[in-house]
Amino acid sequence: MANKSAEKRERQEATRRLRNRAAKSTVRTAVKKFDTAVAKGDKEAAAVALAESCKLLDAAVGKGIVHRNTADRKKSRLAHAFNKLA
Repeated sequence: MANKSAEKRERQEATRRLRNRAAKSTVRTAVKKFDTAVAKGDKEAAAVALAESCKLLDAAVGKGIVHRNTADRKKSRLAHAFNKLA
């Protein structure tokens, strides 16, 4: 049986895992909204979704959920898709 500190660590990891999963899901949903707006050709909705996606990615980086380079790469690809729309 695990000792007390290991049990506490398991509880902490479970809490963090759920929090991180929720944050990643929120980011993916925002990116999907952007992708659908780009597919429809709706530039205004795409601009709003791009701003929201970048904001959520930056927040995830700040919390240590996503690596900085990964977020930068995703933001770059989103911006490139938005610029192609124009």
